[in-house]
Amino acid sequence: MNKPLIVAGVDVGGTKKGFHAIALEDDAYLAQCSSTSAAEVAAWCQQIGAVCVGVDAPCQWSTGGARACERALAQDRISSFITPTRANAEQNTTGFYGWMFNGEKSFAALSAHYVLFNGTFGGLCRPLCFETFPQAIAGRLAGKSVSAKQKGRVRRELLQRAGLDIGALTNIDKVDAALCALAAHRFLLGDFKPYGESATGFIIVPASAL
Repeated sequence: MNKPLIVAGVDVGGTKKGFHAIALEDDAYLAQCSSTSAAEVAAWCQQIGAVCVGVDAPCQWSTGGARACERALAQDRISSFITPTRANAEQNTTGFYGWMFNGEKSFAALSAHYVLFNGTFGGLCRPLCFETFPQAIAGRLAGKSVSAKQKGRVRRELLQRAGLDIGALTNIDKVDAALCALAAHRFLLGDFKPYGESATGFIIVPASAL
């Protein structure tokens, strides 16, 4: 009997919203975790035995201008947030980039047990984590551009088409976390498309439609 494949997805919000995580066992809903602590969520991922974690937040800061992964998404007609340099984010006084700083905390917390995907599987013996993006995941699963304005309905429908029980996904943050987990499941099956390069990070999405 094959060992169950457990993965997790993490939706990253600002200071008040925090983190929402969903775990899948094979391709079915397993469990969830919500916390304002990146360390707690990373520990939960390890405790449930997740071998791959997809995170909806930048894994690297920009070195100036859009990152390579963001430019590559744009070439596929997928709009995304343009990650600033860390210095520019620190200078912003609106709090807009709080979720990106939380993303930084998330990857730092995961790094104790998870290797950040750098473009190759070669020689890796530890579980993996990577950056992903729910809107891009939804588009790849649908096989076409999808509306971000109707993301709640569209993304729930896609998860249902993928065979997931969405009853426990009571808000859009959990829906997005489930999409990230589904991308992690597809990744381990070899069904993924990487955007970007190692210096400023990869964004990983499924390669094939449902």
